This record gives sequence, C-alpha cells and structure tokens, in this order.
Amino acid sequence: MPDLPPERREEVQRAAHERMESGTRLMADGLDLLVRSAPGSDYAAMQDAVAKLREGLARFDSGLAAHRALAEGNDPRALAAEWFKSQMNLPGPPPPAATHGLWGFSWAHLAAMALLIAFAAAMIAMYFLKMRRAAALLRQLATAPPRSWGGSLRVTRVFNETPQIRTFRLVDAAGGPIPFNFLAGQFLTLTVAHEGKTAKRAYTIASSPAQRDYVELTVKREENGLVSRILCDQTREGALLQIAAPQGVFTFTGAEADSIVLIGAGVGATPLMSVVRYLTDRGWGKPIYLVLGFRAPEDYLFRAELEYLQERHPYLHVVATMSRPDGSSWTGPTGRVTKELIAQNVPEVATRRVHMCGPPAMMEATRTVLLGLGVAPENIRIEAFGPAQKAQERQAAVQAAMAEAPAASTPAVSFTISGKTAPLPPDTSVLEAAEHVGVSIDYSCRVGTCGLCKVKLLQGHVTMAVEDALAAEEKARGIILACQAKSKEHLEVEA
Repeated sequence: MPDLPPERREEVQRAAHERMESGTRLMADGLDLLVRSAPGSDYAAMQDAVAKLREGLARFDSGLAAHRALAEGNDPRALAAEWFKSQMNLPGPPPPAATHGLWGFSWAHLAAMALLIAFAAAMIAMYFLKMRRAAALLRQLATAPPRSWGGSLRVTRVFNETPQIRTFRLVDAAGGPIPFNFLAGQFLTLTVAHEGKTAKRAYTIASSPAQRDYVELTVKREENGLVSRILCDQTREGALLQIAAPQGVFTFTGAEADSIVLIGAGVGATPLMSVVRYLTDRGWGKPIYLVLGFRAPEDYLFRAELEYLQERHPYLHVVATMSRPDGSSWTGPTGRVTKELIAQNVPEVATRRVHMCGPPAMMEATRTVLLGLGVAPENIRIEAFGPAQKAQERQAAVQAAMAEAPAASTPAVSFTISGKTAPLPPDTSVLEAAEHVGVSIDYSCRVGTCGLCKVKLLQGHVTMAVEDALAAEEKARGIILACQAKSKEHLEVEA
C-alpha cells in the first residue's frame, strides 16, 4: 500500500492484527465447542463448531493478507483481487518483482512479522493440541460400547425351536428399527410382574446385530424358572415386554482375532448363534468353528439354519454331538464334548480364541480340556447358563449354613440402607445373606455375568470367583457383585 500515509498504515495494521486475534479466538471457541459436543453426539453443536472454525480461519487469513500487503507495499486493489481469486479457486496473478534491500523489509516490519510468526506458531500449537484431544474423543465415541436403553418391546412372532425352547421375536412398540445397538453375544434383562412383585432375568440376544428390525430371544422353559414359565406358557404375539438392553462382555465382533472357536451345550448355543449370524451376515470370510452338544437330535437348536449357513459359507464349520441319541436316526458324533471331538474338528486349536457357553459344570470340564490342548487361558472366554446348583438345593444349603453358624465367630454383613445385618458363613454370598434377612438386591443370572446385583462395598474385603460384569473403574470405586462376593471378615454394604 505505497500511497497510504503513516497514520493510515498504522490503523490498517491494527485492524489486521485485531482480525487475526478475533479469528484465533473464534477457532479456539470452535475447538472447545467440538470437544464438548462430541462425547454427547450433539451433531447440531458439532456443525456450529465447524462453522466457527471456518469463520475463524477466514478472519485470520484476511488479517494475515493485510499484513503481507503492508509489508510488501502491494496495491489494495491487487490484494483484493488476489484474495477474491483464492476464495473462488481462480488462478492467481503472476508473482511481483523482487524488491531490494534487507529481504525487502524494514527493521520495524521484520520485528512485527517476528512477533506475528511467534503468535501464529503458538496458536497453531494450541490448535493441534486441541485437535488431538478432539480426535481422541471422537475415536472414543466411535468405539464406545452401545449405550443402555430401557423400555417396551412388542412380541411379533413366537417360534417353537424344540419341545422345551421357544424363540421370541421382539420389535419396537412404536414401529421402526429397534431402539438400541448391541454386540453379538450381549444380553438383555427382562422384567415381569408376578403376584404383586417383579422378577428380572437376563436372556442372551440370539439374533444378529446387523438385523435392525428386530431382536430375538431364545428361551428354555425351566420347570422351576418363574420368568421362563411366564414367557413360554403365557406370552403371546402382541404382548409388551419390559426390557433393559444391552449388557454383557461375552462378545465377538471379528476384530478380536483372525478365527473363532465357539463351544456350547443346550440353550448355551444362543449367544454363539448371534456371533455366527453376525459374522456370516458380514461375510467375515475367516474360520468359524462351532462345536455343540445336545441330549438328543430333537434338542438340536438351530439345526436347519446352521445346515443352510454351512452350505453358503465354506469358512463355517459345524459339528454337533448327542449324549443320548438312542432310538433316533442320528449318525453323527455321540457323547459329550470331549478332547478328542475338539482336536479332530478344530485344527490348531491352541492358536485360536475360544468362546464357551453352557451349564457351569460343562464349562469347567471343557476349560480343562482346552488348557490340556494348549489353549492359553487368556484366549478362553466363558459364560455360564444357570447356577451350579439348583435353586431349591442352594437355598436349603444356605439356610442350613445360617442356622449352624456360631454367632460369636461367624462374620456378618451390615446393609447400611436397610439397617439390617446378616451372618456370612463360609461359601455364602452377600446376595444370599441379603435374601436371608429380606434385603432387596436386584439380580438375574447369579453367576457374575449380568451385573444387575452390583452394590457398593463400604467396609471390608471380598473375593469373587467371577467378576466379568465389572469394569476396572467400578472395581476402583468399590463396586462388587453381590452374587459372587464372599468374605471371612465383617462387611458393610450399601443396600
């Protein structure tokens, strides 16, 4: 700007500097807004943040261009034309002829430019630091486990899988896709009312997470199972069910390993079937070995579908064995899931990841077999279906232990909210002690996987055989699983 008087040049320089500062502040505000809005999936706020970033960058750019024009002595009209062409992606003017002197700048201009460069470097460093933080938050948002949801789903179909097992197809009561996301192998918690009380039970989702129109529960009717009898005997198409979902860490998405071995017995095939359906829906294309055990051919869960999937997906390998095939036309393997059955049907099993689900006794025996075959303990994932003892047998054992426990030497557990105290004999869980004195603690699976019985431990130390449902930060806060927690000392529990 050669024709500007000195006072006018200073005024333009101040205005350019202020515009650069305002642009920097606007970019900083935009980054802060992006960082705050990303974890909550506030897409409108995230768009506002991006708009602020664009506007701030435009202001900074225009102020910088004005400083450059002052330093180089460019004509304002040429500067405006160059800026317009840059915004419209038009070819720029030919470069100006080089000036003479100390790089073509006065010492005052050099000092001002040095300050501006230092300021810009500091702003750029802050920008990248904030962008790294925003990127980390966005990655966390993208990879976070599905959020929990609670509400009503409608039973739209009921399928008889075997004489004792039914599948219930559930859809959103208001129409549209199911209102939550889940991972293959997760479960939901069902709440039912019975004689003025509520009961909660956990049931694994059998359908594929890729199927967004419905979820399916496959339930075995247990003679002494309150909720399973209500479902199998009384629930009809059109009924509404109260659901909380999703939950559970017994999951496999295909990202955890290059192959998967799935071993199940009876209705324990349910979470494994969700994995098989999901991986074949995706065309995963890597080895899937499914080893199943049933009593008789009529108990073979999902048989027709598995045979169909095997024909269409050559990387899916299924073997089933029957422990009581007498009187049937079954020609496949017989007996229980054994070391020989696994070794013959799963090549290089020691190098693979294994997921198992079924009765606790079967899981423990199969785990011993896998360890004997060389599978590393960290590559074995287990989810047990049902407690190790029948409910009536366990209840009688707990009552006997409570009655025989010496009051003077037996530790106790105090429940601070209810104000009650119960003895805690050896091998008695906090949940069982709570039930003995009428303290209400929610539960479902009673084997440490569903997480419904989480309570806060205020005093003392406990041991837990299974703690899969607890996250590391929950353990740090003193959260325990009442169904698993046992102790040899006095406890205080928030319940």
